[in-house]
Amino acid sequence: MISRISRLLLKNQRGFTMIEILIVVAIGSAIAVVGSMATRQVMLETVRNNNHEIAVRQVQNAGFWVTRDTQTAQTVAVEADADGLPLTLTWQDFEGTNEYQVVYSLAEIDGVLNLEREHYTNRTVNPDPDATSYVAKYIDADPLKTSCSFANPVLTFTITATVGGGSLQEQSETRVYEIVRRPDGS
Repeated sequence: MISRISRLLLKNQRGFTMIEILIVVAIGSAIAVVGSMATRQVMLETVRNNNHEIAVRQVQNAGFWVTRDTQTAQTVAVEADADGLPLTLTWQDFEGTNEYQVVYSLAEIDGVLNLEREHYTNRTVNPDPDATSYVAKYIDADPLKTSCSFANPVLTFTITATVGGGSLQEQSETRVYEIVRRPDGS
C-alpha cells in the first residue's frame, strides 16, 4: 500500500525547467552582490570612523598638554618662522629655586610626524631633558594647519591630525586652542 502511494506521487513529479533554474541563479547572484557591496561599505565606514576618532583623540591630547603647560608658564616663546614651533614654556617654582621648561616641537618617527614634549629642570645646569614624550601622532606639518602664535597673554595653538594617509579612509581633525598663560606676578 505504501509503495503504491509513493509510486503515484512520484509518477506526477517533474523537474524544474531551465528557465526556472536560471531565474533562481540570477536572483541568488543579485542577492550575493548586494550583500557583499553592503558588507564592503560597512567596512569602509568603520575604517573612516576609526581614523576620525584617532585624529580627534590626537588633537585633544595635544590640546590638553599644551593648555596645561601654558597655564602654568610664566613666559612663552614661539619661533619666528611660519609655524611658530618649537614652542618654549618656562616657569619657576614658588620658592624660586628651580626653573622648569617645556619645549614642544615636531619630530618624525617611523615616517609619522609627532608632537614632541621635552621637559627640563634647571636647563642651564642640566641641558638634557628630564623626560621626552610624544603627546600626539599623525600631525600635519603644513603651517596653515599646525602652528602657534603668542600675543601676550594669549597663546593660539592650532593643530591638525590626519590619519589614513592618501586613502579613501583619510580623516583629519583640526582644533584651535586659545590659552591664557598665568600672570607673572609683576
